[in-house]
Amino acid sequence: MNPVYIVKHEYAINRLDREKLNKHKSFLVWFTGLSGSGKSTIANLLEKKLHELNVHTYSLDGDNLRSGLNKNLTFSKDDRNENLRRAAEVAKLFVDAGVVAIAAFISPYIKTREEIKELVGAENYIEVFVNTSLEICEQRDVKGLYKKARAGEIKNFTGINSVYEAPVNPTIEIKTPSDSPDVAVSKIMEVIKSKL
Repeated sequence: MNPVYIVKHEYAINRLDREKLNKHKSFLVWFTGLSGSGKSTIANLLEKKLHELNVHTYSLDGDNLRSGLNKNLTFSKDDRNENLRRAAEVAKLFVDAGVVAIAAFISPYIKTREEIKELVGAENYIEVFVNTSLEICEQRDVKGLYKKARAGEIKNFTGINSVYEAPVNPTIEIKTPSDSPDVAVSKIMEVIKSKL
């Protein structure tokens, strides 16, 4: 609850004004999936595609936010949830700014993703589940994290010693490697083009 001395200021320019200026609507595309599933790769390609269409975007990535805004957080369950809460609050600001926000986070818990959806508004939330098996993610092991987790060097690593709760009803499901990154972007564009 906010203290009584905090009063929200209403500004003259609002989201609709910003969307009109940008010539498109704003919303959040939230990527979820295991580490190494391809979330950031697909998110990056999606942003490039939207940029080509003159759509104002901003990408939020878990590793990038942890090197700045969230650098004081650990990987405990509580801190992971706080990491995602902060990311969602930032995404909400971008949506209010009239920008298409693209977020790529493991976001392993259904409850947390539901809270993000509620925070930004269900009408502004597009959930993309990058469904890649643990075996394939471990084979890729782009950052060497699975190897470290298996060796006990990383605690609370999603998929190894911390649970990942797959979305029950995501807006879009991408199955890799059968869906290439380009195919994934095409599938996402089919869904979001009517929202722009």
